[in-house]
Amino acid sequence: MSLFSRSPIIVVHELDRRIRLRCRVLKKKDLDPDYFEASLESIPGVAEVRVNTGAASVAILYDGRSKTRNSIINCLTDLPGEVFNGQGDSRTLQSILSLGAKGGIALSILFLPQIISAPIAIIFSAPAVIDGVITLWTRGVKVEVLDASAVLFCLVRRDFFTAASIVFLLSVGEYLEELSENRTTGLLKSLLKPQVENIWVELEDGQEMEIPIDQAQIGDRIICGAGELIPLDGRVVSGEASVNTSSITGESVPVHVEPGTEVLSGSVIVDGRIVFTASHVGTDTSMARISTFLENSLRYESESQKKSDELADKLVPVTFGLGLGLLVVTRDLEKAAAVLTVDYSCAIKLANPVAVRVAMFTAANHGVLLKGSQAMDGLARVDTLVFDKTGTLTCGQLEVTDLYGHGSYSDDELLVLAASAEDHYSHPVASAVVQAAKDNGLALSPTSQVDFIVAHGVSAYIDGKNVLVGSRHFIEDDEGVDCSGVGDFVTGLQKAGKSLLYVACEEKLAGVIGLRDELRPEANEVLNRLKETGIKKIVILTGDAELTAKALAAQLPAVDEVHWELKPEDKARIVKELQDQGCRIGFTGDGVNDAPALVTADVGICLPDGADLAKESAQVILLRDDLYCLLAGRLIALRSQQTIKHSFISAVGLNSAFLFLASFGLIQPVTAALLHNASTVGILSYAGIRGKRKMKFDPKPEKSHSEQLCIQHS
Repeated sequence: MSLFSRSPIIVVHELDRRIRLRCRVLKKKDLDPDYFEASLESIPGVAEVRVNTGAASVAILYDGRSKTRNSIINCLTDLPGEVFNGQGDSRTLQSILSLGAKGGIALSILFLPQIISAPIAIIFSAPAVIDGVITLWTRGVKVEVLDASAVLFCLVRRDFFTAASIVFLLSVGEYLEELSENRTTGLLKSLLKPQVENIWVELEDGQEMEIPIDQAQIGDRIICGAGELIPLDGRVVSGEASVNTSSITGESVPVHVEPGTEVLSGSVIVDGRIVFTASHVGTDTSMARISTFLENSLRYESESQKKSDELADKLVPVTFGLGLGLLVVTRDLEKAAAVLTVDYSCAIKLANPVAVRVAMFTAANHGVLLKGSQAMDGLARVDTLVFDKTGTLTCGQLEVTDLYGHGSYSDDELLVLAASAEDHYSHPVASAVVQAAKDNGLALSPTSQVDFIVAHGVSAYIDGKNVLVGSRHFIEDDEGVDCSGVGDFVTGLQKAGKSLLYVACEEKLAGVIGLRDELRPEANEVLNRLKETGIKKIVILTGDAELTAKALAAQLPAVDEVHWELKPEDKARIVKELQDQGCRIGFTGDGVNDAPALVTADVGICLPDGADLAKESAQVILLRDDLYCLLAGRLIALRSQQTIKHSFISAVGLNSAFLFLASFGLIQPVTAALLHNASTVGILSYAGIRGKRKMKFDPKPEKSHSEQLCIQHS
């Protein structure tokens, strides 16, 4: 039963494109306002959502269509359980009109006789004082207690104008702070906006009909033409097109799709027209899964944010103690009130999430998806990067370069055996071998009892004979096949940096196949620049033989260590050993066998073409097949940390100065409150504006290193 089924939805006010609804469930303490707003804003046609938890209401701007209105109501009547995983955060953004009214009340007290101004000031200040008392009783000495004490001291002194002015300035500060935080949250939520509202489907009789995307079902035949965004995942059944998949799969150039080709949501058709059957709809599509990561990022705090919050909470009692101590020593309520209006925690607590969320938005626009603020924090802190070789530092597009038939097997017979066994195996090595057989015009033999051994090889029966294809470790050590007869040939290939594939038939070696996997053109430049960002050690892990691994490492001067002939479990073990040495590890990989290492590392980084398990295990996903995205993500994360550091220093420095002035009576309570709120808003603006500043980062080798890394110091 929906939570809303027990709480009626009331339409408070409605215009053509705006509706305000009220429901008691919005007062639930575990409501997550950000996640709630993101859920509603993901509805096609919804422009903006603002929830007021205090009034249990939500205001929604939308396109005015009845269909969108119905979708809003339906969403509210069946909210997902994730909306109620919050931590008791309230959301009561005031309007400009209410702030103006409060300012008018505070100003009027200055001109009214005391017999009238006194009760007005007391009533006007009562909510702040009551809130402070409740906070002191339930949560201890927090910011609300400082504010309430400052207001109460002014009331005791009968300085009613100052008391009302402080309440007004607090309201202005809260408004500007929440407005700043909402805008940065809105940046992330803007990435969740659906880019397609309606789709065209082909009916059984050949007719075409436009339907809302939320009505699409698996098996529907979706029509897409040039310039259109592919709205769902599926498989092409007719037509051909050139498709730009850079935002999803990372292909740098458009790819050609034809009947039988899979297409992913979020891709754009550059030229042509296709009809495809939908294989995933709703929350199962590629873009929906990315949106889920972003929605979750609105909720979770990073380690640095938690530490900032803890420090800010610890500083509140210091300010409170200073104010009370000053009162005891000087018996001056005005000085004590001035001290209590100055607080460290607002700027310290709010600057961190503002900087992080803006940085996450910037990273997403540079092809780096971060699963929450913890990923951003971790990417900035890593000092050691570990790379799986194949498909990460190399292009992952293997090509057969050498064939060496052993014994009675010719080169063509060797290739047929290997390709037949690998034919149904989805792996770069298998694809390369099968393609080589096709290029040579060789017919593959039927296979049976195919068994894939992850990270080792393939066992299959061809014409009744057992054929093994895989690494030397698999063929010789695991299966007991003698491979000593090809030593000289193998040594030559390994020195050339080529990968080797051993083939055995009926427990005898049939030959060796040499494959070449080109180093990514940007790999050397990116690794060098990563070192300049503070990465102390770069490690390569590979299942290749020693000579092949060392030949690859020789092409990358920035590499400090290389480990060869590794099994999947070895990668996680090496990552753990490096952690035990005190290293903070970022592991980059893309295969199923990389998942244990991705989970073990402090930060797991997955490439766009990575296996689903690898993507689920990683905290950082590159959205483009380009290592410059990793460099960009690292630089953005560093800038975020630098922004947080600057904001912290500014908050502590400015507020310490204000406390000093207030302690010696050099500024009055109103002035102290004004300076405090102005500095807080200024710091938040700095955190937001600096984070949104375009990266001065151009991933082109001809740029100097200082130009490339200027983002760190801008």
